[in-house]
Amino acid sequence: MAVPTKEEDEDPPISSTSLLSFDTDDCSTSIPPKPPFSSVIFTPLILVTCVSLSTAIIFAYLFFSHSSVSFISHVSRPLQKLKHPVVLLISSDGFRFGYQYKTDTPNIDRLIRNGTEAELGLIPVFPTLTFPNHYAIVTGLYPAYHGIINNIFLDPNIREPFTMASYDPKWWLGEPLWETVVNHGLKAATYFWPGSEVNKGGWTCPESLCKIYNGSVPFEERVDTVLNYFDLPNSEIPSFMTLYFGDPDHQGHKVGPDDPQITEAIARVDGMIGKLIQGLEARGVFEDVNIIMLGDHGMVGTCDKKLIFLEDLARWIKIPKDWIQSYSPLLSIRPPPSYSSKDVVTKMNEGLKSGKVKNGQYLKVYVKEELPDRLHYSESDRIPPIIGLIDEAFKVEQKSSKRNECGGSHGYDNAFFSMRSIFIGHGPKFARGRKVPSFENVQIYNMVTTILNIQGASNNGTSSFPKTILLPSH
Repeated sequence: MAVPTKEEDEDPPISSTSLLSFDTDDCSTSIPPKPPFSSVIFTPLILVTCVSLSTAIIFAYLFFSHSSVSFISHVSRPLQKLKHPVVLLISSDGFRFGYQYKTDTPNIDRLIRNGTEAELGLIPVFPTLTFPNHYAIVTGLYPAYHGIINNIFLDPNIREPFTMASYDPKWWLGEPLWETVVNHGLKAATYFWPGSEVNKGGWTCPESLCKIYNGSVPFEERVDTVLNYFDLPNSEIPSFMTLYFGDPDHQGHKVGPDDPQITEAIARVDGMIGKLIQGLEARGVFEDVNIIMLGDHGMVGTCDKKLIFLEDLARWIKIPKDWIQSYSPLLSIRPPPSYSSKDVVTKMNEGLKSGKVKNGQYLKVYVKEELPDRLHYSESDRIPPIIGLIDEAFKVEQKSSKRNECGGSHGYDNAFFSMRSIFIGHGPKFARGRKVPSFENVQIYNMVTTILNIQGASNNGTSSFPKTILLPSH
């Protein structure tokens, strides 16, 4: 585990200058007069005493300095004001890894500098879309197991469409963190998070602690509401809270990841983090709160010149519009039962590889059972039987159009670096100035339950993972 590189923790410089100088050039045979006996004895004693004291001081400084650093770096810090652990989970939608370098972000930088960061970003689950990933973060489950396999989809068994306004618990499988927390007799508060509006298990989305999504609510109001929770009596402060910002995803879709609007959006989010930090400091609890800041996915630039048209496959197989569940960046196809999915895939790939379909080489189609195992995207009836993986920045459409638009998108293979987001952990359970390797966001669930000292539900995360990120208890 890394030791903070604070200036005051560095070893003091050791001079290379000798304590005694010897001149060997003078070979004179003259015998100098003898000094008095007391001087011969006293002078060396002074020198030896000074050297001993200096050495003792240096070793004492190094020992106690090292001990202090070890305590700060290797053991969780005790709470000063709060009476119980608190986790504040913050999502900045569409915050692609690297955005933090686009402009000055003094407040995010402060969390990074004094906390733990995934050095090359947080890896989203596939598909790299908002609802599947936000719900994966709070359940520790891949979409095939938590049920939200896309932002919009059709369940063939219940014959109903899921939309981002579907609050019926039949859609939302698994046990999200707010449900886990209240099941253990603790309090949870959510200021927007996909699935938090759903009454499920012990969670009833209480009006005072659960906000129904409304994108028009100013970010400042969201931060103020969370800060107000810390004005409650200590025993009433929620142990788990969520805070959601829709930027920079909103701007990224309109202009792509490299437009000045993204820079402005990042600066705005950083300002909200600054407002949050200032409010927590004013209440004397900033160092007591475990803040986890992350994003759900990244963003990549797209333009209509990077298109693949399904109509171009007509000489091999016709793909009617009503077979399509989603086009881009995840192609999902559910043909009628009378068609063999394997046959459809074989004919589609034959056409895509023929060289006669524009940009065909940038799309590969699978029956879902043959998708790469690392995607964990087959074990659900909600996932259509045919899935097309589209290369980064390309899009699939039904037929050619004359549009010439550029913007941004996500949802692609989570192996693409552009789909990564950020992870920053700050607080008593996170080491200061530490960098950790990238990891999948399904690990967050066990991390939070470990901080709160509660038993989580079964999930796809690794039970030992929190030990690699969190400081042990003091």
